[in-house]
Amino acid sequence: MKLKLAVLLSVLFAFTAAPRAAESYTNAYEAIALFTKVLEEVHRSYVDTNESGYDSLIRHAMTGMLQDLDPYSQFMDKESYKDIKEDTAGRFSGIGLVIVMKAGLLTVVSPMEDTPAFRAGILSGDIILEIDGKETREQSLSDAVKKMRGEAKTEVKLKTIRPSTHEVKEHAITREEITVASVKDAKLLDGGIGYVRLTQFNEPTAEDLKVALKKLTDQKMTALVLDLRGNPGGLLTSAGDVAELFLPRGDLIVFTKGRAGELEDQRIKSSGNTHYTDFPMVILVNGGSASAAEIVSGALQDHKRAVLVGEKTFGKGSVQNVLPLADGAAIKLTTAKYYTPSKRIIHGNGIEPDVKVVMNPEDLFKLRLKQAQKDGEADKTLPVQPELRDVQLDYAIGTLKGMMIQQEWMK
Repeated sequence: MKLKLAVLLSVLFAFTAAPRAAESYTNAYEAIALFTKVLEEVHRSYVDTNESGYDSLIRHAMTGMLQDLDPYSQFMDKESYKDIKEDTAGRFSGIGLVIVMKAGLLTVVSPMEDTPAFRAGILSGDIILEIDGKETREQSLSDAVKKMRGEAKTEVKLKTIRPSTHEVKEHAITREEITVASVKDAKLLDGGIGYVRLTQFNEPTAEDLKVALKKLTDQKMTALVLDLRGNPGGLLTSAGDVAELFLPRGDLIVFTKGRAGELEDQRIKSSGNTHYTDFPMVILVNGGSASAAEIVSGALQDHKRAVLVGEKTFGKGSVQNVLPLADGAAIKLTTAKYYTPSKRIIHGNGIEPDVKVVMNPEDLFKLRLKQAQKDGEADKTLPVQPELRDVQLDYAIGTLKGMMIQQEWMK
């Protein structure tokens, strides 16, 4: 109903404005006068009086206005704004999905690991058709997120389709209180090669990674695999803090371009006092690597600090500013786009790996689930996962061994 009202307001506005399509309004007051006329007409004539109060209509209009701009701009009520603040702290209650509207379809960027959605087998690229029996094409992004959030131990039902196989699945998923550990599986592999996996970029990520790297270097690590597969991103500040650990002080990490002459471009450079620049490095990426993960990958690739192995990343490279409103709500508005140091635009393009190694997403999911079972983090009722090879990790290790041999030869 809310989406229909937002669309109705948009249609009425467009219809009324049609005679003036060839010219722009000279000031905001002309546009507001037209909007007010439409608002009054809907308030007076809309069939459901409980949906046509001024407060409700204004919020519907703001929702429709923002969601029509791009998949990432949105109006957030008090509850949604509270949720997004909890996300950045790495703790919330829900099922653990990062989603966007892509070509009008509710699309999974990536499931967070060790969450109900991950254990249900939902993968990056899956499209959510229904939430609790209601079609998602009639819902805004914020409404969809709100419906999947909820108190722990309550259930939500999803219907999904996997575009690669056209397989439709129904899931009954129980919500949990989720605390996301963003740094996982830090360990030393054969040959002195370190391995660290980042599941997302939140406030503690850089400091936790610094601790993990210190332990690995104390164990005489000679090379590193940084695994960003399935990492949906997170905070821009966290991406900068992670990237600068591997780049010399002063190196450009990312810059943004906003509307010319109105929004100042932002440039993030490597700073701080801890920099690991003296060992070979491979970053693993795939279609579930997005946003902050793409910033880190693009920066280290441009500076030739790391070799990227895997598959093309998601391509989410726009900047959203969250602007709080007086009543506790907020708007999330796209204000700029990210560019790598070599001026590559991330948004809509993604980051191409240096070496393409394709891996079935379901095989990677099974490997992750098997590791979770081994660590005691997964549901013990799930079937034991079969033996599989992580072909992308194998290639990364082989690449690093070759780089280390070359380094020795050049000494």
